[in-house]
Amino acid sequence: MSKNSYSPASNRYSNSVGYQPCGQSGLQLPRISLGLWHNFGEVDDASEAVNMIQFAFDHGITHFVLANNYGSPYGSAEKNFGKILKSNFSSYRDEMVISTKAGHEMWDGPYGDGGSRKYLITSLNQSLKQMDLDYVDIFIHIVMIPTHQWKKPWVHFRIW
Repeated sequence: MSKNSYSPASNRYSNSVGYQPCGQSGLQLPRISLGLWHNFGEVDDASEAVNMIQFAFDHGITHFVLANNYGSPYGSAEKNFGKILKSNFSSYRDEMVISTKAGHEMWDGPYGDGGSRKYLITSLNQSLKQMDLDYVDIFIHIVMIPTHQWKKPWVHFRIW
């Protein structure tokens, strides 16, 4: 992923998907976000990944959703996104909301899954390293909670 001369559309906010408040945080999120689960791993076409992110940003999509286990292999979507960010969007980072998630198995042993403080801190640190970022705007902990009423797991989100 080489350096290119990408310049986003000048009307990306006036001709966009629209924005709405995220709870009472004051943060405005686009009505559509781009999730980078599929099409952004090591096994995927890197130029197509760049094209998708550029297209989204050109249309006012500023929220990019990742997770510690996105991509094939795990973590490769965050690594590739970090490379794309550095080579195409470094001067637009302040216009982007980047979120990552944790809660699914990432490595062997007692600290590679779940919701312990150790797992969450380690997972976030790995995500930051993989994306070569100092911070993410939203960190989401996904916990599978079995419910008796529905007899299947539902997801509980905690946003930090």
